[in-house]
Amino acid sequence: MTSVSTDYISVGGNRHPGAADWDVQSGVLAYGADNNVALWEPLEPSHRGVYALLVGHSDKVSIVRFYTCPSSGTRFLLTGSVDRTIRVWQQDPDDSRNYKHAFTLEGHTGSVNALAVADGSDIVATGAADGTVRTWRINAQGGLKCEILETITLKPRFFPLSLALRVLEGEQGKPLVLAVAGTTTTVQIYVAETSVDQPTFQRRAVLSGHEAWVRSLSFTQDTQSSTNDILLASASQDKYIRLWRLHRGEVKNASPIDDEDPLLGGMEPTLSNKAHEFEAAGSKFSITFEALLFGNEDWIYTAMWNPDPARSQLLSASADNTITIWEQDPVSGVWMSMERMGEISVQKGSTTATGSAGGFWIGLWAPDGKKVVSLSRTGSWRMWQHDADADIWVQRFGVTGHVRPVNGVQWEPSGGYLLSTSADQTTRLHAQWQRDNKRSWHEFSRPQIHGYDLNCIDTLGPLQFVSGAEEKLLRVFNEPKQIVELLEKLTGFKQTVRGELPDTAEIPVLGLSNKAHGDEAPVEEEEGEQAESSAPSVPANSLLADTPPLEDQLARYTLWPEHEKLYGHGYEISAVAVSHDHKLIATACKATSIDHAVIRLYDTTDWHEIRPSLTAHSLTITDLSFSDDDRYLLSVGRDRQWAVFARIDQDPTTFTYYASNPKGHSRMILGAAWAPAPATIEPVFATAGRDKSVKIWQKAEDNSFVCKTTVALTSAVSAIAFSPSPYKNSFILAAGEDNGAISIHRIASDSLEAKHVVSIDRLIAPSRAITQLSWRPVLAEEDRLELAVGSEDTSTRIYTISNISS
Repeated sequence: MTSVSTDYISVGGNRHPGAADWDVQSGVLAYGADNNVALWEPLEPSHRGVYALLVGHSDKVSIVRFYTCPSSGTRFLLTGSVDRTIRVWQQDPDDSRNYKHAFTLEGHTGSVNALAVADGSDIVATGAADGTVRTWRINAQGGLKCEILETITLKPRFFPLSLALRVLEGEQGKPLVLAVAGTTTTVQIYVAETSVDQPTFQRRAVLSGHEAWVRSLSFTQDTQSSTNDILLASASQDKYIRLWRLHRGEVKNASPIDDEDPLLGGMEPTLSNKAHEFEAAGSKFSITFEALLFGNEDWIYTAMWNPDPARSQLLSASADNTITIWEQDPVSGVWMSMERMGEISVQKGSTTATGSAGGFWIGLWAPDGKKVVSLSRTGSWRMWQHDADADIWVQRFGVTGHVRPVNGVQWEPSGGYLLSTSADQTTRLHAQWQRDNKRSWHEFSRPQIHGYDLNCIDTLGPLQFVSGAEEKLLRVFNEPKQIVELLEKLTGFKQTVRGELPDTAEIPVLGLSNKAHGDEAPVEEEEGEQAESSAPSVPANSLLADTPPLEDQLARYTLWPEHEKLYGHGYEISAVAVSHDHKLIATACKATSIDHAVIRLYDTTDWHEIRPSLTAHSLTITDLSFSDDDRYLLSVGRDRQWAVFARIDQDPTTFTYYASNPKGHSRMILGAAWAPAPATIEPVFATAGRDKSVKIWQKAEDNSFVCKTTVALTSAVSAIAFSPSPYKNSFILAAGEDNGAISIHRIASDSLEAKHVVSIDRLIAPSRAITQLSWRPVLAEEDRLELAVGSEDTSTRIYTISNISS
């Protein structure tokens, strides 16, 4: 029986401070990845990376929390989304690493931005952009029961961005304390008695002092105090963290602030030591301001206490590109930053105040409290581990991925590596790391970091590729020497090199042209400025390690220098295809008229445009494809027609109009692919359309192409691809749809009849439209094929399809 397994998932994390959680029990880290939830085991020895994506939300996931039902011990994953729902995922009893959807909590009328759980309580609090906090009871004893308990309307009205929930010890029970903060400068404290069936939260205190929105809240037990006090940390956009002490018992009279003191006189409103008192469960409680933690230079997104109760440490993540660990000095009692990690030398002027969404969005402790991970603005995870012998924090590699729709995936001609390109303005190179009988896929290079969204990509051999973006030109890049050496060392992929290879490129100031290291910027590109590069000189051995590059190495040292620009189009590039002999590049741009709906050809020997342009369409050309022998070029477009151009034998660089069908499909055509037909069979190609069908066409005796087979699918077909070589007298065709479905079909090479082989299970398939499919160029006779998939759900995936013949 044909089986499908997921070899690789590359996906970046959502830039939301609450969109990740690290499970203390299983060691699984779950994070929001577009509208999916990615599962990753950071401490797994095989370094496999993301092993599953939970599909279900219809919009971006903004909050992720693990939760244990106190009565049954069942483990859950709770996820909130912009789609206004909270999904309850139950741990799979047969596989503790996986979760299955069990229930959906509905009721919020705005994006769910905050969620809090408390150890030992079955009550969960959620906050949303409707200005309310809702409390729910989630109990798995005798079957899962989820019910809403209360809706708290926040007054004065603000949007909650963070919640923290904690069980208190009282004389007559265990009341719950709920801290709420968000688009206001205060932290509101609510308390509920849990001895009743329907606990209701009453507001008991308002903590003031912050001067901007409060982004994060976190409770912990203060192990340093003899009275078992609780500490609350609140992190704000005012660049400060405040600590508050929640004490059970009578409040101690605090000494008044001396107005005459030159150090404190002007800070009375900021450093107020007012005690907030309340009663709950027969006990008196008080909350007082404890400490002000300062040192960050930009917004603070998250603050989290170390899960190890013996370590009184606070981890903060800030937009100033630092992760900070705060500790209390045992002698003076002053809270100080004991460790700072990240990128200290932040580019000047790049702050959240000027609109830059930079820095670190999330900081999380490992379950043992000896490692930390952080999510950066690029959507990539970094991990630091504490080396106890040297007493330093050492960076280890995490996971990376695109954070916006992946618009193109393309294998290197021999299958040595995979290129993906995305609307997040980056191109990434993925390859398989091989060592000690272990294999895992990783990002090895970031060849292009651009200033425009990238739309399409194709390879010009193992050492070169061409990409098109939301600009009017295409760019060609050369592989640098360091990447060739790195791939050979870690993946075993040896490339035939002729002549000298360039060094890695530097990051361009304007974000457009990657300059080879040491090259002068062209005057017309940089507006005459000899601008300094933001990347330092590349150390000769900066990448030759025994592991794939870390995130900061990928962003600085793995760029490919730009070799050529191809001009001519009047609008944004929509499609690109390279001939199999790598001598021709065919491109098209977005168009609303015949004038711009042309195909331009470029000769790769000297990069000149071959004129005249090829005309047939009246609207945007969506896909281009060369036949295996490069005799034909196929184009399809939004005008519902396909066109075939034939190569002129006397001049191999020139193509001429050959055939077309103005009504190829009843709706726009989105995909085109040539079958790898042997010389004994007339040429065959396939087209895919929004009319939910794939059509197989074959050349007839009168030089026209006729439709031989129509494969009907359930939704609009957005991408198709034939495997590179015939398989047992048939062609293998993959079809991707705009709902994320992927199906594999066998097309008999003689009759062209289609037979459905397998559909990828929706639980492991992408959740949004498939943008491109690409088969790895290996022999199909092995009865095992690898398929790369790019999707609008921001993921790049590689599937292995086995036992095709069964």
